[in-house]
Amino acid sequence: MGQTLWARTVLTALLAGGLQLSAAFAAPPGTVPFGAYDPGGDFTDDPVPVIEHLFLPWEDVYLPSLNDADAYALERGRALLVTLEPWTWSRSERNTPQYLRAGIAKGEYDQNMRDICTVMGGLKSSVTLRWAHEMDDESGQFIWAGWQPKDYINAYHRMIGICREVAPNIRVMWSPLGDEGMEAYYPGDDYVDIVGISVFGLQAWDQGEFGRDRTYNEVMEPRYRRAAAFGKPVVVAELGYSGSQAYVDSWENAVRVARPDLQNLVGVVYFDQREVYPWPENYGLPDWRINNRVID
Repeated sequence: MGQTLWARTVLTALLAGGLQLSAAFAAPPGTVPFGAYDPGGDFTDDPVPVIEHLFLPWEDVYLPSLNDADAYALERGRALLVTLEPWTWSRSERNTPQYLRAGIAKGEYDQNMRDICTVMGGLKSSVTLRWAHEMDDESGQFIWAGWQPKDYINAYHRMIGICREVAPNIRVMWSPLGDEGMEAYYPGDDYVDIVGISVFGLQAWDQGEFGRDRTYNEVMEPRYRRAAAFGKPVVVAELGYSGSQAYVDSWENAVRVARPDLQNLVGVVYFDQREVYPWPENYGLPDWRINNRVID
């Protein structure tokens, strides 16, 4: 499959930065293009990452932060992946799913989208927009998840259409969790440049729910296969793992291994932060941060 512009961008940045690996750097070993959501700055001086991941709410958003991120990414030769969440980060002020769904349909959020995308369209970095991710999640974490597929697709079409009007050069990532049934939310080839999936490994969960440790490939591959079926480049847009040293090492040494049977996989992006929503069955808030993820 030919590389897309986005894939070429990250690969060019990867080659420009070199494939140096050192104990002083935080990125896993391998050759698959790598990036991170890195609010703690663990990857600031690492030459390997070629993707800088940001999370933004579309309410109460501080738009100059995008310009700051642009400068930061340009200095390091990284592309920007912007996850835009259609809510406010103030938990006490959040809407209900019903209000959000109706508000989008009535155009109440058109200006939110237009304002943010106008700024994104003026950035110098290569930008990929990931809007309303993990819409197939059934945990209750997101007010845009678990809708009827047609309602989500209608909202997605409206928002991406607005964004492309003011930022025609951005790429768009449609990013489900990757579980069975995700295809029902696919908005169509014209609205998707890249497909993202989420892959997390929590050893305590594996042991409690499966009675054994699961490997990165065991968790990732079924999600990759579903995503790759659309014929688009695939990115692991959120990646994290936590457990014993042996468990972490097993995942660490697998996540950037290039394989000919995964030809659509063009990047993995680490989520270098503590979980913000409790895992089910009282597994709490796993800490994916690279300096905290090993549990003795």
